[in-house]
Amino acid sequence: MFGRALTSTLWGILADRIGRKPVIVIGIFTGLVFNTLFGLSVHYWMAIATRFLLGSFNGLLGPIRAYVVEVCRHEHQAIGLSLVSTAWAMGLIIGPAIGGYLAQPTEKYPKLFPANSLFKRFPYFLTSFCISVFYFIVLISCIWLPETLHSHEFESKKDQLNESLIEHLADPEDLVEQTLSSTTNKSILKNWPLMSAIVLFCIVSFDDMAYTEMFPLWAKSERRLGGLDLPSDDVGQVLAITGVTILLYQTFVYPYLVKLLRPINTSRIMIILSMALLITYPCIAHLREPWLSIMLNIASMLKANCVVTVVTCSFILQNNSVSQDQRATANGLATTLMSFSKAIAPAGAGVVFSWAQKYQHAFFFQGGQLVFLLLDFVVLIELVWTFKPFLIVTE
Repeated sequence: MFGRALTSTLWGILADRIGRKPVIVIGIFTGLVFNTLFGLSVHYWMAIATRFLLGSFNGLLGPIRAYVVEVCRHEHQAIGLSLVSTAWAMGLIIGPAIGGYLAQPTEKYPKLFPANSLFKRFPYFLTSFCISVFYFIVLISCIWLPETLHSHEFESKKDQLNESLIEHLADPEDLVEQTLSSTTNKSILKNWPLMSAIVLFCIVSFDDMAYTEMFPLWAKSERRLGGLDLPSDDVGQVLAITGVTILLYQTFVYPYLVKLLRPINTSRIMIILSMALLITYPCIAHLREPWLSIMLNIASMLKANCVVTVVTCSFILQNNSVSQDQRATANGLATTLMSFSKAIAPAGAGVVFSWAQKYQHAFFFQGGQLVFLLLDFVVLIELVWTFKPFLIVTE
């Protein structure tokens, strides 16, 4: 994450200069190389270095979001960007499963992987190797990936045609692109519709990462400390079910929801629902089975889908706020700031959770109540940010 935060903006700028496809190919190829080396690490410093380099050369997220916007018609951009989040959700399901089943194969599958094999010395190489094979398949498929970065040469046309004829003959989407370019090309940092959407993205990313940090800690904590006292298997099951619902929701529900309500209204509704859900978490701690599992799964699923909805809506707002020649740079900047936000959130959430454990007998907001109250405050900031003058939407 730290490596990605340092370089995402630079990869976005490069994608706006040389094209989306070269940056995507570089990211996939270096991912293949450094992921394989990570599985072959024999020292801690080597593992850290390969992960840092993998993140530093991974400039995929910004160019891919820009690419999706450019290959979809305007009315299909919502489902296009939701598929990016869906792919992420699939990774959250498939990735841990690969790691869990294939790590240390000589211990789990001694008949297939004998003790004198390569996998005894490198117990996590099989996991990295399988992911690298997937990298290789995707890299080969990039041969058929068309480039979407192009420029409209209006200046040369003006020498031959008058302005009214250009307006009559040109593609309406090209005219919108040219108009947007003339108003936003000055400076990305001065483009407030873009920057306000990125700030919303960072706030919701902070909320998501803080919640992701605290939820398993709270679920595993003893009941006398305000937790649920659940075993690790049950916590993992809740997270797995949540990942599946994100996949289904983003594919079949979100595109129609945002088409009906538009990104801003959809975000506001989901933020309000998220606030209401966080209030219920301390109450869930007082339930017993089977209602505990039922309500915990429902709350976790709804909370995760609220977050992913606001994230995807912010993607739409960001990409609609810039012209094509700045789109990858804008997405790279958003990824950089988001990575810093996600780097701060776990440490902050861990400190707050530890501090709250000492206040189990307070008169107001005991332990877990205090934790979710502070999370609710962050979500309240999200809600406030969706209104003017903070968030400005490009018409």
